[in-house]
Amino acid sequence: MLKSRASRAALSTACAALLLATSACGSDKPEEAAATQVRLYGTDGNMQNSYVDELKDRADLLNGMKGTTPLTPLPESFKDRLRTVDPKLKDYLYSAETYDAIVISVLAAQLAGTTEPREIAQQIVGVTTSGQQCDEVATCLQLARAGQDIEYRGVSLTRAGFTDVGEPAAASYATLHFGDRQLDDGKTEFVGAGDESGASTKAPPKGKKSRPAKSYKEDGSPLVLGGLLPKTGDLALAYPPMAAGAALAIREINAAGGALGEPVVWNEGDDGTDPKVAKATVASHVQQGAHVIIGAGASGISRAVLPDVVAAGRILFSPSNTDAGLSTVDDKGLYFRTAPPDGLQGRALADVIMRDGPHKIAIVARKDSYGEGLQENVRSELERAGMGADKVKLLSYVPPEGASAPPVDFSAGAKEIKDYGADAVLVIGFGESARVITALADAGVQIRH
Repeated sequence: MLKSRASRAALSTACAALLLATSACGSDKPEEAAATQVRLYGTDGNMQNSYVDELKDRADLLNGMKGTTPLTPLPESFKDRLRTVDPKLKDYLYSAETYDAIVISVLAAQLAGTTEPREIAQQIVGVTTSGQQCDEVATCLQLARAGQDIEYRGVSLTRAGFTDVGEPAAASYATLHFGDRQLDDGKTEFVGAGDESGASTKAPPKGKKSRPAKSYKEDGSPLVLGGLLPKTGDLALAYPPMAAGAALAIREINAAGGALGEPVVWNEGDDGTDPKVAKATVASHVQQGAHVIIGAGASGISRAVLPDVVAAGRILFSPSNTDAGLSTVDDKGLYFRTAPPDGLQGRALADVIMRDGPHKIAIVARKDSYGEGLQENVRSELERAGMGADKVKLLSYVPPEGASAPPVDFSAGAKEIKDYGADAVLVIGFGESARVITALADAGVQIRH
């Protein structure tokens, strides 16, 4: 029987509405609901171009992944200077923080008028607060040599100085997006976090005016800095920008006359993203007379070596530690960092996730102080934003110990996430966390691109 166009449209609409509940439209089986697509999120440990290499021929899995990292808009002039150190550089994460950690350490030594670590430590916070503001190495060193109280505003430290415990009071975070196997810089957004009023108001000891170079030599200079950066291990993907930032800082400091009448000495060192490797490096630096140790890369590694550094009376100054618990660690006033604590990143990351409107989220973290600390920060921020506790699932994995250890096996966790029905997965880890993403795909989790 012929039907009018209107009648056919009405029947079509009715059939669509009844499709899953009845066979009246010509089928006796309900159509299966489409599989839930999962959006991936990351953090500072894996939102880098070099992370793509960890997935090799499966790098397409990253397309669409987004996350946050401590990052301020970097001047092109700074990037250009970094590339004179490493022309192949493709990431800039923590390059500015490494550069600033070294510059602050040197300025503090110049103001202290000595290489004695405890006296340098007493100047570090004050270098970043309530003095004559300066943002170029040569200018800042000139002021420090005159004994002038300075307020250093560097590449990463732009909004406020350090708190009383020696970390940034405020920070800038970037929201990054993977697309076509690399970070899409055109989609990067920046947001501020923290409270500028939290910067220290304590006055540092009065700076000492520069003396003749000969007198410094009699005191046992030059100033020696030792690197404790992740040249190898799970965090090795972050090493190139950090190494470039360190090399650039030393080059520009020494081009401006160095500190205490002599060029600053830089001794490289690997933390291996491994406590045993890092402890051996610290011992070597102490034996070679390092006054300030720049590192470690991972928060858990800094926790492991800090007792050794403090016992030796040296300074540990990290450009990349974000574990919030380090703000209250017993450091005898010898631990500092230019990276902001994860209490700030947790808030920024939760905001990014909530804007996408997830119904259920799984947070997967490497089992250490960084991973579990940030996991808890994000969880509490999500719940504060209105996400019920039953809608957030926490999982962790043990990172491999040493280069010969087998890779992460997350197959059971991936199945658990699939059965849970998450539509968002946050992966908190370093290079090894690529195995979490491939395990999700292998378990049949539909990753949204």
